Amino acid sequence: MSNYFEYVASIMPQLLLGLKVTLQMTVVSLALAVVVGMASCMFSISKVKPLNWISGVYLSIIRGTPLMVQSFFIYFGLTAALDFRISIFKAAVIVLCLNAGAYLSEIFRSGIAAVNKGQMEAARSLGLPYGVAMRKVILPQAIRIVIPSVLNQFIITLKDTSILSAIGCMELMKQSMMIVSRNFRSFETYAVIAVMYYVVVMVLTKIFKIIERRLSN
Repeated sequence: MSNYFEYVASIMPQLLLGLKVTLQMTVVSLALAVVVGMASCMFSISKVKPLNWISGVYLSIIRGTPLMVQSFFIYFGLTAALDFRISIFKAAVIVLCLNAGAYLSEIFRSGIAAVNKGQMEAARSLGLPYGVAMRKVILPQAIRIVIPSVLNQFIITLKDTSILSAIGCMELMKQSMMIVSRNFRSFETYAVIAVMYYVVVMVLTKIFKIIERRLSN
């Protein structure tokens, strides 16, 4: 048993480095995904048909293809076709941003749909333009409704980062794979990262529940 704990202590610095990258990827990609998701949502509910089409194609592609395929296409395929290179971290953030943005788009759209239609009618009757009414009346209520789903998407994206090890991103899963390739102690190593993921997700879940309770008051 003491040998096991010594082993865990020896690999922990490398795993913590991977966890740091995992959290950075998650935070940055989700921040961008909120912007992408809201833009896609506005396109989807717009009365301008080309905007509807753009949003529809984007959502269809993202929801219809696996995250790993998207990562390979962007990091290997698209960069080769356009003859430019980007860092693995940036490619990973782009992939996670586009993927999470598609699901956030639907979350935002459902939140807007959940707001009583009379709210928009009342705002328009007061002389507010559609854009102003949406921004100052509808969206604040919709965002309050979708906060739990947005926070849940954060956890989903955090777990999705492990897939980006396929393109060489040095997150937690990739670091563990490198450790196993050196010492072949797969059971012990993967048991440790499973616990690490579990602890992080449980901590975030507790924090998000506190946030939800405060927002509901």
